Amino acid sequence: MRLSREKALEVANRGEVPGRWFLGSDTVVVRDDAILGKPTDAADAAAMLRSLSGRSHRVLSGYAIYDRINETMEVNAVTTRVRFKELTEREIAGYIATGEPFGKAGSYAIQGIGAFMIPAIEGSYSNVVGLPLCEVVAALERLGALRLFSAEETSAD
Repeated sequence: MRLSREKALEVANRGEVPGRWFLGSDTVVVRDDAILGKPTDAADAAAMLRSLSGRSHRVLSGYAIYDRINETMEVNAVTTRVRFKELTEREIAGYIATGEPFGKAGSYAIQGIGAFMIPAIEGSYSNVVGLPLCEVVAALERLGALRLFSAEETSAD
């Protein structure tokens, strides 16, 4: 949540960026009490995937919405539990060879090839992808920053 707040404020405080509303977000993968960042190399990715194999972990995404006019900030976080299947060494090596684990917290992308490893989640899918859309859209609507549908689109003709 702290990083999300800092990201939103950093962009809002740039004088050349127009607008009223600024969104910052940050996502981490947590196995037990360890935060799994982005892998540094193939060996690191393999170690992370082995540590997730056959287990559940949590994905936490913080988001912050800053209102430049009122100088207010709404900050929240969403947690999703992700279950991995038991992975074979062949699957780990093959997945790493695709290049997809690099640049991804926890060394996987649920929205990509990595979906083959995940039999179940509890919570928000978009949170695991990196931004809890349902919660962010609800917050933007509540704040008056967004209206999903106009009265004309929702009228029952």
